[in-house]
Amino acid sequence: MKEIAAFEAGIKLGALFHQFIGAPVSHDNAEILARAMESCMKLQPYVAEAEVSIDREKLEAELSGFGYCSLSPEMLRARVKVRISEVEVEAVLEWDEEKNYPLMKLVR
Repeated sequence: MKEIAAFEAGIKLGALFHQFIGAPVSHDNAEILARAMESCMKLQPYVAEAEVSIDREKLEAELSGFGYCSLSPEMLRARVKVRISEVEVEAVLEWDEEKNYPLMKLVR
């Protein structure tokens, strides 16, 4: 059952990443976008908790002259807790500076 829960966690984070990268984001809607992303993850089967944050410093560095930019992998951090029966796993998606890549990993 643990393998199924781990697989489900990876699916949730992968779907989140591919659905929202490129979404228009600004200081005005960053929090709204993060809460919407959480809400979308929470709709999926077995999700017990979901948390999304958008790095405001990285957002600031990318803003265009029009006050917004596209959400990039470097800005995104997500955490999901999946529960199937008595089994629970937690996974995160976050930017790895050393590898220059968004990585997912099980943390519990």
